[in-house]
Amino acid sequence: MTAELLDLDSSGLTSLADRAYVAVRDRLIMLDIRPGDPIDDDELAKDLGVGRTPVREALKRLEVDRLVVSYPRRGTFATGMDISDLAHISEIRAQLEPLAARRAAERASRTGHADLDELATRIEDLEVAGIDRAELMRWDLTVHRAIYRAAGNPHLEDVLIRYDNLATRIFCLFLDRLPTVDEHVGEHVGLLRAIAAGDADRADALAREHVLGFEQAIRAVI
Repeated sequence: MTAELLDLDSSGLTSLADRAYVAVRDRLIMLDIRPGDPIDDDELAKDLGVGRTPVREALKRLEVDRLVVSYPRRGTFATGMDISDLAHISEIRAQLEPLAARRAAERASRTGHADLDELATRIEDLEVAGIDRAELMRWDLTVHRAIYRAAGNPHLEDVLIRYDNLATRIFCLFLDRLPTVDEHVGEHVGLLRAIAAGDADRADALAREHVLGFEQAIRAVI
């Protein structure tokens, strides 16, 4: 069983630029493109099976997301990472992740709650021992995307996706040194169940604990 991050993000996308954006963003988040790596738009276009124009449009959006940076006459590069960014990102997520969880519990439709409950079951049923850590992080991303969408606020969703991308990128940098990645992903079960049950207060508290636990886990191995 694999996470469906790309499918989740790509539903409803029609333009090649949108599809290129999601594909390249996934590679940057998961560090398939490492921090500081030069980005060759020609190679990316060939690899993705699209033209250079969609890739260039995608890279412009990724620069706004702080995942790539362009320099005149030098080219485009994957953004470097500074661990000092962790505190800034966590400060924002600690406020907004609980809000999204609360809104999802309060506002999601019956179908939306059922979908989140089903996602919780899928995570419970994961054979964690047989899944590599990168795949576990894809599950982490998939859960967060589902909660943001269920919150029903597209502006909040956009902001949280951006900061969750940056946080996950930091997490992936230390992935091999973190002993409890499976526990981190497993925490989503309780959070998803609380949202599915409409328990806004519990969802709020669990989302905050999850974000703060992420920061503590990283700091413990730095």
